[in-house]
Amino acid sequence: MGFSVRPALPSDEEATERIEVAADALLVDRFGAVDWPPPTPPQERTAAPGFVLIAESEETIDMADATVVGFVHVLEVDGHAHLEQLSVLPSYGRRGIGRRLVEAALSEARRRGHLRVTLRTYADVPWNAPFYASCGFVVSEPDTPLLRSLIGIETDLGLFAYGGRVQMTAVL
Repeated sequence: MGFSVRPALPSDEEATERIEVAADALLVDRFGAVDWPPPTPPQERTAAPGFVLIAESEETIDMADATVVGFVHVLEVDGHAHLEQLSVLPSYGRRGIGRRLVEAALSEARRRGHLRVTLRTYADVPWNAPFYASCGFVVSEPDTPLLRSLIGIETDLGLFAYGGRVQMTAVL
């Protein structure tokens, strides 16, 4: 299966929400979570400073029929790049789409002048911290007000109830 990566368009908002809900279902099932937080509203995601990249399936001949199968969202706040969300439709998992989205996000962040990209994730979920480590991220400490504030947000969302979370950084 071929796929391409491109910047998100406003017309992709519904697809990104659908993809995040489907991808989050994997965590909900893994943790038996009954109160998992809802996805970021797509309009909020595209209005935030930063960028969203889309992965499209190229299984169709007419690109107008291409299917959005994944996305990555990178926030840019106070001169810092933070990978906020990576989601791929579970039916398209394990095909390199997530890795390609991460690589594209790192490349775009570098192009925009960033020296590193951070993220926060579950330490022991195989498609979380171990996957990001294979993409060049290493566990790091929150060293800016933004990064320290994310811990409070995760606490408020109840994410720590399901396991240890870590910050990871990729140097560009």
